[in-house]
Amino acid sequence: MLRRKFMDFGLRGTVALRAARSAAVAANDKVSVAVVGVGGMGNGHVRMLLAAPGAHIGALCDINQEKTERAGQQVNREKGHTPRLEQDFRRLLDDKSIDAFVVATPHHWHIPVTLRALAAGKDVYVEKPASHVFREGRLLIDSARKYKRIVQHGTQMRSSDTFAKAGELLKSGILGEIRMSKAWNIQKRSHPEPTADSKTPPGVNYDLWLGPAPSRASFNPNRFDPNWHWYPEYGNGDIGGDGIHDLDLARWGLGANTHPVKITAQGSRTFLKGERQFPDNMIVAYDYADGKVLIYEDRIWVPYGMHGFDSGNAFYGSEGYMIFSRRGYFQVYLGAKEEKGPGLEKGGRGQPDHILNFLDCVRTRKQPAAPPEAAHLSCALVHLGEIGYRVGRVLHFDPVKETFPKDADATARLTKTYRDPWKLPDPV
Repeated sequence: MLRRKFMDFGLRGTVALRAARSAAVAANDKVSVAVVGVGGMGNGHVRMLLAAPGAHIGALCDINQEKTERAGQQVNREKGHTPRLEQDFRRLLDDKSIDAFVVATPHHWHIPVTLRALAAGKDVYVEKPASHVFREGRLLIDSARKYKRIVQHGTQMRSSDTFAKAGELLKSGILGEIRMSKAWNIQKRSHPEPTADSKTPPGVNYDLWLGPAPSRASFNPNRFDPNWHWYPEYGNGDIGGDGIHDLDLARWGLGANTHPVKITAQGSRTFLKGERQFPDNMIVAYDYADGKVLIYEDRIWVPYGMHGFDSGNAFYGSEGYMIFSRRGYFQVYLGAKEEKGPGLEKGGRGQPDHILNFLDCVRTRKQPAAPPEAAHLSCALVHLGEIGYRVGRVLHFDPVKETFPKDADATARLTKTYRDPWKLPDPV
């Protein structure tokens, strides 16, 4: 009976979602979007926007002129118009024809672009992790509220049918009380050997790419696409690259709607050769005031995952547990014998539904599936875990004041210094 109710819910939810989306598009004008950062994920967003009902790509922006022109040609081939092309996103802030920004830059640029766009009256879809350091998450919330703008965080699984169906089961109480959750990110990576500085590639504005990060005398290919993730000036390593997806889901499944009070982290650079400034193995335990525990684990040197998935979650309840993966899968196990309960093997992964949800919310002004408040709580786990790893000691955190009491060193790491002219308003 439970399984039948579960499947009925899934069908009704999918039909209702599609009907609501069609009605919204039919009843409202198109949303004109500027995509800032059109390589990697940004290129994927261009493709999804080209297929999205009611979306119009009004501008494309990237510090790499070749990428911008290539994306513009793609839009022209499919839609018959060439969007505005820019290297500097600031030139788009006063463009009244642009309703929204999609921000798919390296991590250190997410909030500097987003806060300026919000202040200019644009709604924003910002890729994960929304914040590069902890303090930026609070500024994101305050800015979205001050300017009354829509912000969608790029944790796309929150818009998937898999997420909705698993959420219904968690609410049903079939697992009992959820007391612990786990997130893992396990895959095999490789990293380049150190290399000498060289000439900046033609058409690349490297100083603008560095932006708020420290200035560098010359270009270094290791610190540029696609390896910038492994340097804390620009990225957040594996925990902030892929791990944020699984941390977001682990926090959701645990029902943790505040920050943890204690963080214990350990890791090392032991197994992978090459240049990187983040660990290649990491374990973080987050303890909450109500006694619940969230555990994060990554191993970036193995060809296998956990429970069959490179990225996944486990939600542990008093009566059973659920294995969940953003690859579109979940399975319930019940009782001492771990008997199989309801499961789903081929569900959605959230795209393009997440972009469509954002566009609908731009039109309706309803809150999106991944609002800034949720983004901050989940991204905070990235930053608190990294700080714990860097300082090498157990940390005690005040969830209300958002500081580490009596720990000035750890508290200082909640923010960073921004190179002129890229300082952020604080408070907004």
